[in-house]
Amino acid sequence: MLAAQGDVIVRHQLLERVSDARRRSDALFNIVRSDAIYERPIPERHRIIFYVGHLEAFDWNLLHENVLGLKSFHPEFDRLFAFGIDPVGGGLPSDRPSDWPSLERVREYVSRIRAALDEKLADGSLESYARTRDGFPLDTLLNVAIEHRLMHVETLAYMLHQLPLNQKNSPEKSLPPQVASPVSPQMMQIPAGRATLGLARAGETFGWDNEYETHGVEVPAFAIDRYEVTNRQYLDFMAAGGYENRAFWSDESSKWKAEHAVSHPVFWSKAGDGWLYRTMFEEIPLPPDWPVYVSHAEAMAYARWAGKALPGEAQWHRAACGTDDGREHLYPWGKEAPLSSFGNFDFSHWDPTPVNSFPQGQSFFGVHDMLGNGWEWTSTVFAPFPRFEPFPFYPGYSADFFDGKHFVMKGGSPRTAASMLRPTFRNWFQAHYQYVYAGFRCVNHSSKE
Repeated sequence: MLAAQGDVIVRHQLLERVSDARRRSDALFNIVRSDAIYERPIPERHRIIFYVGHLEAFDWNLLHENVLGLKSFHPEFDRLFAFGIDPVGGGLPSDRPSDWPSLERVREYVSRIRAALDEKLADGSLESYARTRDGFPLDTLLNVAIEHRLMHVETLAYMLHQLPLNQKNSPEKSLPPQVASPVSPQMMQIPAGRATLGLARAGETFGWDNEYETHGVEVPAFAIDRYEVTNRQYLDFMAAGGYENRAFWSDESSKWKAEHAVSHPVFWSKAGDGWLYRTMFEEIPLPPDWPVYVSHAEAMAYARWAGKALPGEAQWHRAACGTDDGREHLYPWGKEAPLSSFGNFDFSHWDPTPVNSFPQGQSFFGVHDMLGNGWEWTSTVFAPFPRFEPFPFYPGYSADFFDGKHFVMKGGSPRTAASMLRPTFRNWFQAHYQYVYAGFRCVNHSSKE
């Protein structure tokens, strides 16, 4: 009896998290001015109107029939808003604004879904919906719904970042932490040790299918940048002809760079003899000590220019969570839950902060800013861990991207929710995608700097 009561309490906590995630996504859409809701700020993605309907369509398609026994009231919209896109090979969407339903109809669809799901889930008999037809606990699916929405709150921020400034409503700004000292780049020595990747399937922590199964990797000694590469450092690479020197780019990346006239980070714009940085709501002089946000291809080119490399996933984990006695920390700073004093994450700010802003968040080995302030590209191709099993209720979540064209990112950005700062969470994008809040740091593959 006590166990059942505990389950219901946990489930109600999950429903509160669902409501909180909805508030975050609603607030994000409120940034978009009404005459811009049919814009496509990023060529490779859907128009903004799609995402207004997608978040609810995802929850509905996940829960309504498989778990709650509800019948669809708008099958056409269930299909229309079911899946996002990640085109591989250069193909871009060509739909027109007139191909999409009105905002009023989409909002009515969203409202009806929320009402139907909330009524069913809050009727006092949650225990009767304990498992899906596939045998998964309802709690697992609620976590999937929550984190899927929070992922989109972040990826939609990337999209809205590219929306013209005059098409956005600016909310109240949060003040970033003030840092007096400039960044002094250096590398930290990481002794050989074991990195434990992945989640134990029998554990109680929620994870996506690609996070399982736990396994150990022996990592030789190496050195890693204490801080993420900054805008100032990347500017040195550009001044040295980094974008023009063919030796730093693969054949595929050279072709991409030429076809799209890529000559600088997408968040930068030239202004006379200097550079401006486009924050979410204004353009400012380039902040030299913020982490540079670039594509994987650009990060790789910089690393080659510097005579270094990007870290592998296991190296990154070792630097972030490892210690010199074999134990591993839950977070770089230890076991305490993520707080605003440890890093720039969990929606604290819209934009980056200097990479030395959070000394309390450094890892055991003295590496700073490994959670928050920008995802970090690794050299690891996104692929399944040993004994991978796709979620039967969402089989394509990870498996569709095991194509050799996506790379693992670790850490988190200013817009990453605290729940996804767990050390096993894996993000991934294609090598030529410039819009994500992703930076990088470099490694030397020996213990000597």
